[in-house]
Amino acid sequence: MSSDLVVDVRPNEISTALLEDGRLVSLQKESRDASYAVGNLYIAKVKKLMPGLNAAFVNVGFEKDAFLHYLDLGSQFNTYSAFMEEILKDRLHVPNISKITPKPDIDKHGTVTDTLRQGQELIVQIAKEPISSKGPRLTTEISFTGRFLILIPFNDKISVSQKIKSSEEKVRLRRLIESVKPANFGVIIRTSAENKRVAELNNELRALLKCWEDSVAKAQRSEVPSLIYEEDSRAVSVIRDIFSPSFENIYVNDAEVFDQISHYVNLIASDRKDIVKLYTEDTPIFDHFNITKQIKTSFGKTVSFKSGAYLIIESTEALHVIDVNSGNRSKSSTSQENNALDVNLRAADEIARQLRLRDMGGIIVIDYIDMAQAEHRQALYDHMREVMANDRARHNILPLSKFGLMQITRQRVRPALDIVTAESCPSCHGKGEVQPSLLFTDVLKDKIDYLFNSLKVTQFTMYVHPFVDAYLKKGIISEYNRWRMEYGFKFKIVADQSLAYLEYRVIDKNKNEIDLKEEKDTGNSSSKKESRSKNTKED
Repeated sequence: MSSDLVVDVRPNEISTALLEDGRLVSLQKESRDASYAVGNLYIAKVKKLMPGLNAAFVNVGFEKDAFLHYLDLGSQFNTYSAFMEEILKDRLHVPNISKITPKPDIDKHGTVTDTLRQGQELIVQIAKEPISSKGPRLTTEISFTGRFLILIPFNDKISVSQKIKSSEEKVRLRRLIESVKPANFGVIIRTSAENKRVAELNNELRALLKCWEDSVAKAQRSEVPSLIYEEDSRAVSVIRDIFSPSFENIYVNDAEVFDQISHYVNLIASDRKDIVKLYTEDTPIFDHFNITKQIKTSFGKTVSFKSGAYLIIESTEALHVIDVNSGNRSKSSTSQENNALDVNLRAADEIARQLRLRDMGGIIVIDYIDMAQAEHRQALYDHMREVMANDRARHNILPLSKFGLMQITRQRVRPALDIVTAESCPSCHGKGEVQPSLLFTDVLKDKIDYLFNSLKVTQFTMYVHPFVDAYLKKGIISEYNRWRMEYGFKFKIVADQSLAYLEYRVIDKNKNEIDLKEEKDTGNSSSKKESRSKNTKED
């Protein structure tokens, strides 16, 4: 099975799509100005203790306070607390953690009021992003994740991934890390460390130790609250976690992110650095790799998967319900039982994909088509476990209940990805009346004229719906060619499948979006148009 990663970088958002044999299996979107990111470290202050919840609310510098439960303090919190006192007492020197005498572990059944105090300063790490009305969840069990190792300060244990099956390799890796690891640092050896040389592991360990030292030094200099360590960019962190020999290509449409990814791949697999490729075509990168169409068909309440069968997916904050329906599927078997088994097995394949694609977490309840035979129910359960084996999120699958329901719990770190596939009308904004679609080409020409004559922008790309693009470019003397002869040949019109029928967007030569919304629709005055003209650089 071959894997391709496609990274779409836009001014306000980065999207990463993982394709397996051309089929979309994972999609992540992240705002480029996101307030929180899992793995980020903050120097923060305890704002309020909540004895009833055995937790504290912590000010990390944003509108919504973060949540720190007693169990997320970590068993080595006493050692951590003593270290915090030292770095806050002397803000000029970073104490050597290896020389600190470990303190006794805290009581697992203790209370937050006996451990924390209001106004206490802590170094905390984002464990879960905000979900719905909840703030981010924090931990003081700090960890730094690398390609091969995870470094955990104040913890002296070495753990080896259970996915490494060879006992000899486990012993080799454990002895190797024991010989290079400083005291009072724990290390988790990841699966990707298998058969790696001493130099590679030692170099990464030193890099992670440097991250810790730099974070502590920044915490000493920063005001509370402040960000003191930022995780790798989303694109780099995705590659770090899923990179494997099956990767054939990594496509990126932004030069800066391309350099970041190339540098990282060169560090972890210098022999494979050529798989990172810069995409420079005018066609949107997701359209080129047929990702936009797969997104449109894979998200939404109803998802079709084979021969008329479909899923209905409903979600609440903590629970997802999936109903399997055979629809108008023509029965390939004369047996209703065998037909139900076939639909359920194919549904299991699509459900496993949907869980990864939408990053659904919490409790998932699946209502499969009823089957009378116990061996068929067992076959479905075994198949579900098999297709979920590639899911990196921790999960637990229960056999079918007597009501024909399957229950799955899946690790939830980020909010489930919810993409609305229904398109809102870009012309009427929900009012129910639109301008005549026949005049849309006149609107586009007016915008081009405004760009050339008012904004003095001559080099740009205008994206429109594929149907509109086909209409503008039909014939030898097309409307598009006439416009280019009138205004010059430096601008382009390109189809974009993500746009609605009467929607358009314009990107300048620096890939910055130019706002050309109708003033009469948005209520903007002509003065705003003049202001926008001044702020737009001439070509």
